[in-house]
Amino acid sequence: MTIAHEEAVIDAAAVDAIFAEARTANSFAGEVTDEQARAIYELTKFGPTAFNSQPLRVTYVRSDEARAKLVDALSNGNKAKTASAPLVAILSYDTDWQGQWDKFLPAYGAPKAMYDADPAFAAATGNNNAHLQAGYFILAVRSLGFAAGPMTGADFSAIDAEFFPAGDQKSFLVVNIGQPGPDAWGEAKPKFAYDDVVRTV
Repeated sequence: MTIAHEEAVIDAAAVDAIFAEARTANSFAGEVTDEQARAIYELTKFGPTAFNSQPLRVTYVRSDEARAKLVDALSNGNKAKTASAPLVAILSYDTDWQGQWDKFLPAYGAPKAMYDADPAFAAATGNNNAHLQAGYFILAVRSLGFAAGPMTGADFSAIDAEFFPAGDQKSFLVVNIGQPGPDAWGEAKPKFAYDDVVRTV
């Protein structure tokens, strides 16, 4: 037991499944149903974002045709495991996320103008907050008992051209999802200690 286990409000098994014992899988097995795929998002959506903006968009890749096109855009080391994973998600952000302002923050619309006036600022905000949500997405995958394999080794321009040709979304992460397959993990990699990264001022 660690201090994290002792202080957590969830039980030790959950701490292990979501955090302490969870690893990035490199092979996958089993099945991910449509209901389970939906449950992943239904948990992800509760994580905080700036102004409740929720710019993350999720594209689940199931068809053989779409899977082949995605695999072609991945680095060589990511191709085989993505081709065989039960479910693959492309995570992207909505390039016009502020256009949904009336849906996600109808009671306070004043800040929208500053994003409309500065497209670069709007893009950075959408990208940053979608990355926040990507973390929630991975934890949601783990909380349902699955392993996640997030990957940035990809030609995201090619992914965008194939899956989002209108330019309404910009991809930044591909996540394999499923039960861990044979030899799913290599040797555990070291994590930085508290004193290495945390200071109090």
